Amino acid sequence: MNWQHRRITAEDAAQKVNSGNRVFLTGNCSTPQHFVSALRERYHDLQAVELVQLLDLGAGDYITADMADHFRINSLFISSKVRKLVNDGLADFTPCFLGEIPLLFRSGRLVLDVAVIHVSPPDEHGYCSFGVECGVTKSAAETAGLVIAEVNPYMPRTLGDSFIHVSQIDYFIEVNYKLPEVLPEPASPIQDRIAQHIAELVPDAATLQMGIGGIPDAVLRRLTNHKNLGIHTELFSDGVMDMIERGVITNAAKTLHPGKVVAGFVLGSQKLYEYIDDNPVIELHPTEYVNDPYIIAKNDRMISINSALEVDLTGQVCADSIGPKFFSGVGGQVDFVRGACRSKGGMSFIALPSTAKGDTISRIVPQLKPGSGVTTSRNDVRFVATEYGVADLYGRTISERVHALVSIAHPKFRDSLMEYAREQNYVGRVFALS
Repeated sequence: MNWQHRRITAEDAAQKVNSGNRVFLTGNCSTPQHFVSALRERYHDLQAVELVQLLDLGAGDYITADMADHFRINSLFISSKVRKLVNDGLADFTPCFLGEIPLLFRSGRLVLDVAVIHVSPPDEHGYCSFGVECGVTKSAAETAGLVIAEVNPYMPRTLGDSFIHVSQIDYFIEVNYKLPEVLPEPASPIQDRIAQHIAELVPDAATLQMGIGGIPDAVLRRLTNHKNLGIHTELFSDGVMDMIERGVITNAAKTLHPGKVVAGFVLGSQKLYEYIDDNPVIELHPTEYVNDPYIIAKNDRMISINSALEVDLTGQVCADSIGPKFFSGVGGQVDFVRGACRSKGGMSFIALPSTAKGDTISRIVPQLKPGSGVTTSRNDVRFVATEYGVADLYGRTISERVHALVSIAHPKFRDSLMEYAREQNYVGRVFALS
């Protein structure tokens, strides 16, 4: 199908946005950079344009405080670029599970006037791939009133349910720039100790989900002697590629999509982007599929690994705010915690260092900071890991949870944590059942 007659410049594409529109911008490493720059240039001409986005890893800040009367960001997962705007009241945040974001679009709860996406060039059949970000972008493109695509030869052609036909795209902006890279960093000694504790509990033939951060990457590096591991995850990075090349990740034992890595989006290096291009082992799918707890649970021995900011003595997990200040979002943590816990032989880990700010603050806390959100409830949490070990909380009483969590807290805070627990009558006289 001919599509060249619908090619326009980024400046012309920005003119398609009208005051009062709600505009979806694809995110992660797929941010449509030329369109965003052009839209920014005409901000004085627009009023009350809502920009719906998730994690944005594009170059530079594109919305500043002086643009707040013209553009209003509605972040579904707060990135560092918009965190201050959100907490200053100059941008909005919509709390939601990652797996349910497409439902917001499809149900009409969040009607999109325009979706701006970033795709690979069309193949001989007229299909473009969503490349490194399929998860939320596919549903946005299928429901928006107007679809504009940056078409980039540097965007890898990922397989799976990751395609859109040129007939579904209204306008094309031809671009030619490399995608932003998120390079792996070496694990800190503390992250490595946490990873070692978790890796010791991961069985061969497990299927893994890794959240964002250094600890999940460190766990991968600790699994080099495992066999027949698989991947079903919202995101993956270079560590997965390395483990496939080592023969550790084969996906052969997976009970769902055997032989395939299944993900919603990819963050990594240029080498990783080249590796996933047209690679039949890699499948990207929309997040309503990847993050559906019932789908996740179909993977036997499903292991989820996610991070937290703090955990209280009853097992409540906060991962998205610091007191009342919003920090990120729930993302897919709860989706995968619940899916892994319902998997045959599955396990769910919440991982965090025991302290912050140079060992001056415990991250195992008597109670969450006032105003903190509960990301994963005490009813959902299973294992909590720090550099001091792993606490198994499933089916445990409050008293047992206290003892388990205090044992993995930093030693300098253990006495004060136990003192608080006694004051609250969380712990008392120990007795034996006959």
